Amino acid sequence: MPRCSALPSSHNWDHYGQWPAVWTLLRKMPIILWLLLLDTSLPAVRGQTRIPLETVKLWADTFGRNLYNTVTRYSGSLLLQKKYKDAESSLKIKEVDGLELVKKFSEDMETMLRRKVEAVKSLVEAAEEADLNHEFNASLVFNYYNSVLINEKDEKGNYVELGAEFLLESDAHFSNQRVNVSLSSVQLPTNVYNKDPDILNGVYMSEALNPVFVENFQRDPTLTWQYFGSSTGFFRIYPGIKWKPDENGVIAFDCRNRGWYIQAATSPKDIVILVDMSGSMKGLRMAIAKHTITTILDTLGENDFVNIIAYNDYVHYIEPCFKGILVQADRDNREHFKQLVEELMVKGVGVVSQALIEAFQILNQFQESRQGSLCNQAIMLITDGAVEDYEPVFEKYNWPDRKVRVFTYLIGREVTFADRMKWIACNNKGYYTQISTLADAQENVMEYLHVLSRPMVINHDHDIIWTEAYMDSRLFTSEAQSLMLLTTVAMPVFSKKNETRSHGILLGVVGSDVTLRELMKLAPRYKYREGKKLRPKPNYNSVDLSEVEWEDQAETLRTAMINGETGSHSMDVKVPLDKGKRVLFLTNDYFFTDISDTPFSLGVVLTRGHGEYILLGNTSVEEGLHDLLHPDLTLASDWIYCITDIDPDHRKLSQLEAVVRFLTGMDPGLECDEELVREVLFDAVVTAPMEAYWTALALNMSEYVREG
Repeated sequence: MPRCSALPSSHNWDHYGQWPAVWTLLRKMPIILWLLLLDTSLPAVRGQTRIPLETVKLWADTFGRNLYNTVTRYSGSLLLQKKYKDAESSLKIKEVDGLELVKKFSEDMETMLRRKVEAVKSLVEAAEEADLNHEFNASLVFNYYNSVLINEKDEKGNYVELGAEFLLESDAHFSNQRVNVSLSSVQLPTNVYNKDPDILNGVYMSEALNPVFVENFQRDPTLTWQYFGSSTGFFRIYPGIKWKPDENGVIAFDCRNRGWYIQAATSPKDIVILVDMSGSMKGLRMAIAKHTITTILDTLGENDFVNIIAYNDYVHYIEPCFKGILVQADRDNREHFKQLVEELMVKGVGVVSQALIEAFQILNQFQESRQGSLCNQAIMLITDGAVEDYEPVFEKYNWPDRKVRVFTYLIGREVTFADRMKWIACNNKGYYTQISTLADAQENVMEYLHVLSRPMVINHDHDIIWTEAYMDSRLFTSEAQSLMLLTTVAMPVFSKKNETRSHGILLGVVGSDVTLRELMKLAPRYKYREGKKLRPKPNYNSVDLSEVEWEDQAETLRTAMINGETGSHSMDVKVPLDKGKRVLFLTNDYFFTDISDTPFSLGVVLTRGHGEYILLGNTSVEEGLHDLLHPDLTLASDWIYCITDIDPDHRKLSQLEAVVRFLTGMDPGLECDEELVREVLFDAVVTAPMEAYWTALALNMSEYVREG
C-alpha cells in the first residue's frame, strides 16, 4: 500500500509550518485518511514543484485497487456470492409487476378502511337511537367520567365531583398512553359548563355508545381512537383517558373546531367576512371583533374558501394580494389572515353597503366561473351597528333566490341596532347573534354551522368524509407522544325525533382515526424501497403532489391520481444527496390506482435497477431455524414478518420470537407473511458460513495490522 514516503523529496513541507508534525502522524495512518487530508487543489508555492497529474492518477488507481481488495477481503463478498451460486438450482427469480403490486396494496387498504367506516356507522346508529329514546330533563342530575377530574381527590382524600376512580393502564396500541379500554371519558373545553342541562342530557344520552365502542374494538383490533363530538361542546372519547390542562390551567381543545367535525357537519362553503373598522369599534369592541374573526377562521377547512374585507369610509382587503378573489382556507392562509386581523386599526365612519356589494360580486363571480367550493355561500357581517340603507343591495344581488346567506354578529352590549341586524340575517336565510364578551364568541359563532347543516340534516344525508392527512398535535397535548400522520373518517349524527326532524338538528359528529403507519403496514417494506424519511412539523397538513415529484411538469401523474385512474407513468428524476452537493440521476416507474369507496389514490414508485426482481429461495424449516436461532443473528426491527400489535397476547413478542412460534406451529393464531419468512430462512442458511469466515479474519487481524 502506498505511503507518504513515496512523495517527491523536493516538496518543501516546512513551508506550511505544521506539516512536519502532520507528516510524522500520517506515516502511521491508513492511506484513506492521508488522501482525505492531502488537498491537491492547493496553489503552487514559489520554489515548489507541482505534482504531475499522471502521478496523482497513479496514486488514485493504486488506492482504488487496494481499497477494493481490502473491502472484498473483509466483507467476504466473494464467499457470499459463491454460496448463492451453489444454491442457484433451488432459486427462483420473480419479476415485480408494479401495477399488480399497487392493486394488491389498494385492495388490502380498501378492506381495512371499510372496517373503519363500518365502525363509525354503528356509532351513528347507536347515537341516533339513543337520542330518539331520550327525553330532555332540565333538572337531570348525572355523574359521568370527566376526563379532567377523574382520579382527582380533595384535601380530605375523597374523590371530587365528576372525578371518580377511573382505572388507567399503559397500552402499546395507543402509543403507550394510559387508557381504559372498557369505558370512554368525557372532555369539555374550559368555556363550557360541565353541569349545563344541555351537556348533562347529551352526556347521559351518549352513554349508550360505550358498549358500541368496545364491540367495535373487539371486532377490529386495529381501530385506534373512536369518539363522539357533540354540537353542545362535549367530546366523548374511547378508550377513556386522563386529560390535563395546559400550563395556564385551560382546556382549549374544542372538538367543534376540528377539521373532521367541520367537514362532516357542513358542506364546503365560500365565506366573505366583513368587519366594521369605524371609530365606534375601538377598544373592547375591536378586541371582540378580532376574536370573532379568528373563531370563524377556526371553523374553516381545506374544502372552504374565504376572504376578509375591512370597511369604514372605504373598502379595503386586509390582504391586498387577495383582492377580488377567494382563497383556499388551508392552515397557512388562515394563520396569515389571523396575523393581519391583529394589525387592524379603527378610524372613520362605517359604510356597509359598499362592502356588501364587494362581497356579493366576489361570490357571484366565483359561482359563475365554477370556482371555489361550488356549494354554500355566505357573508359574515361583524359590526356594532348598521345605520344606512342596505335593502337595495340585497334586492339587486341576493333576492329573490337568496343564494347567499348573511350571518350578522352584533358586537358589544348595545341593542339599538339589534332589530336591523336581525332583519338582515332573517331576510337572507342567515342567523343573528350578539357577542358582548370575548367568552361569547365561541358558542355564538358555532350557530352558523348548524344553519348551514340544516338542509343536509333534514334530508338525512349521512355523508362519509375522510380528512386529508394531517399531523394532530393538539388532541393529547398533555401526553408525551410521537407525532403521527393520520386521517379521520367521520359522519354526522342527526336528531330523528318527529317533532324536531323538520328543524334539522345536528347532534354532533362521530369519528375514528386511522394512522398512515397502519396503512403502510399493508404495503410491506421488503416489496419496495422506502423513500426519504422526513420529520414532519406539528402543524403539517397535506402537500400537493407537484411539490413531491416536481419533474411532473405536465402534471400527467398528478392529474391521473387526482382523477382516481389506474395506470403507470415513467419519469427521469434527479435526487439530491449530501444536502444538495451531489445529484443522482434515476428513472422512476410510477404505478397508481384508486382506493375504492374513499377519496384516496395510492401510488408506488419503482426505480429502474432497484427492486425490479425478487429472489425466492427454498430451504427446509428445520435447516432454516437452526441458523435463524444463532445468537449472532438478528432480524430487521422495522420489517413486519408477523403481525404482533393486534392480539394482546402477541404484543410482547419480538419479530424473531413470533417467526419461531409461527414456524413451529406453537401459535396457530399468528398471522405472518409466509413469503418473507421463507426468504429470511433461506438467507439465514446461505449466510451461515460468514461467521466462521469473519472469525478467522479477526484472529489474523493483529498480524495484518502489523504489516500496515
